[in-house]
Amino acid sequence: METTKIDPRPYTVAVPDAVLEDLRTRLERTRLTDTVEGGGWDWGMDPDALRTLLDHWRGFDWRAAEAAINAVPAFRAKLDGLGLHFVHVRGEGERRLPILLTNGWPSCFTECLPLVPLLTREVDGLSFDVVIPSLPGYGFSDRPRAPGMNITRIAGLWAKLMAGLGYDRFLAHGSDMGAGVVERLRANHAGQLLGIHMVNVNWFYPPPDGLSSEEKDYLQRARQWQMREGAYSMLHGSKPRTIAVGLNDSPAGLAAWIGEKFHGWTDGGGRLDGAVSLDALCTVLTIYWVTGTIGSSQWLYREAFTDAGVMSPPPKQGVPVGVAIFPKDILPAPRAWGERWLDIQRWTELPRGGHFPGFETPELLAGDIRGFAKELGA
Repeated sequence: METTKIDPRPYTVAVPDAVLEDLRTRLERTRLTDTVEGGGWDWGMDPDALRTLLDHWRGFDWRAAEAAINAVPAFRAKLDGLGLHFVHVRGEGERRLPILLTNGWPSCFTECLPLVPLLTREVDGLSFDVVIPSLPGYGFSDRPRAPGMNITRIAGLWAKLMAGLGYDRFLAHGSDMGAGVVERLRANHAGQLLGIHMVNVNWFYPPPDGLSSEEKDYLQRARQWQMREGAYSMLHGSKPRTIAVGLNDSPAGLAAWIGEKFHGWTDGGGRLDGAVSLDALCTVLTIYWVTGTIGSSQWLYREAFTDAGVMSPPPKQGVPVGVAIFPKDILPAPRAWGERWLDIQRWTELPRGGHFPGFETPELLAGDIRGFAKELGA
């Protein structure tokens, strides 16, 4: 492809004291709702867990989290008129493989930061140059100003970003929405890729005839999950601006909306902080709050549901695919389903972990990425 010239400028996160003070004031003035005794998590965010989270957020040391974020080299650059935030860390040694890491909702780029020291370290003569962009509308990247910034277009932005950083070919990893981005990279920008590594496989491709009993059972569970747990995605995908008003104005509402997902989608043994620390969760919450991007982060659902490339079966043949399956993820797919759609080179079923493996089990995820790279001959 023709290389797009980019001019990365170092970027430092510096939230004004007044913004943090306003957040604390709003947290102190939280007005919680009534609850149903004994309802538990089946009714939504557990009231006791929410109080614990809000208490922690009030005392949360954002300046320490901000310093940790700023300890990792980050940049901003304009691509197609959009300001994009990204982390870029070069690996140790001489044999380095470029890798792009992309998260999904309701996470942010900080989910991938625990992978940086694990991948940039030289192991068996190999390390990685790590690039972690923030999705458009997420955190420190610009918000899209018009419809159409869908997953297919984001894949194109990531291809231009990597070329602009001097990487002719690279490995790409993604989870959640990020898995959709790397799949679209494979479909539309294969010439730049060494391979893609994904967490899980989408369940919503049109089911063909000849499904195995295992696949039928999987799709039945998926339909049940969509009815029981998927209302948030239908709301994001249809009328995202409505709920965004409340989430952008109330930190307690934001904490409940995101905290419930971190509880339900992680391998936490029933605890909100069982797999992801409250500090890590409050870092995500604070980034959404201080940037005012919870609404724009949800726009990507509406864009995804009308993105013909994402909603259609992917090309089966192409660059190699590795898939990591974590047992407590949303709807872990059976291998038969994955192989129906993709020519899979590596399929790994990990012993623990959920939907946010960068937070939960970074060592396992980094190890599987390294294993995939080795199978590619890196």
